[in-house]
Amino acid sequence: MEYGVRKPTTIGTPQGGVVSPLLANIVLNRLDWQLHQAGFAFVRYADDFVVVCPSTKRAEEARAFVESVLADLGLTLSPSKTKIVSYGKGYPFLGFMISSRSRRMRSKSLKKFKDKIRELTRRKHNFEAEVIVKLNRVIGGTARYFATSFFTGRSSFHKLDSWIRMRLRCMKFKRKSRHDNHKLRVKKFTKLGLLTLESFCHDHPAKRASAIPRKGQSLVGSPSD
Repeated sequence: MEYGVRKPTTIGTPQGGVVSPLLANIVLNRLDWQLHQAGFAFVRYADDFVVVCPSTKRAEEARAFVESVLADLGLTLSPSKTKIVSYGKGYPFLGFMISSRSRRMRSKSLKKFKDKIRELTRRKHNFEAEVIVKLNRVIGGTARYFATSFFTGRSSFHKLDSWIRMRLRCMKFKRKSRHDNHKLRVKKFTKLGLLTLESFCHDHPAKRASAIPRKGQSLVGSPSD
């Protein structure tokens, strides 16, 4: 659609369109089977994928293999989204920043979350029950996505919960002051029904850190038309 006029497209699908993931799964199903038959360990979600390899050489072989399979499908790897990285340095994938040391929200995801909270907690607005309802939708949705069994960002969730309460106190008293912490305590927010990100976390996420390999390479990529 351009200036109210529908125009046919000859390549690709709209970014973020509801049909895009479905088409990606249909087209890239062949890539899944080819990677499996070639003995590669991989994870794919729609058109984003990671191929886990024991060495840089093997990761380079994986890249060449993926390029060959995609070429038969009339696709190419996106240069800006495809790279060979190590667990030590980490890499972003599906909103997470994954490394041998931690699995947390990537900076882009964190900014997006905080922008939503800021929009709902502007100081010029009144602190009403509806604000809690709207915040809970954002908090609950974010927590349910990120607070997996392998998530190691519990401390960051704790800080974000404190930050959200600070925003609400500023909204209530139209100022920013530590003294307001005593006027509107954590227990009060609990009574109001405010959810916390930390409450969705597993009790001991650090115990699962040993399950993540600390060596090896990964090919992180995404095809483009």
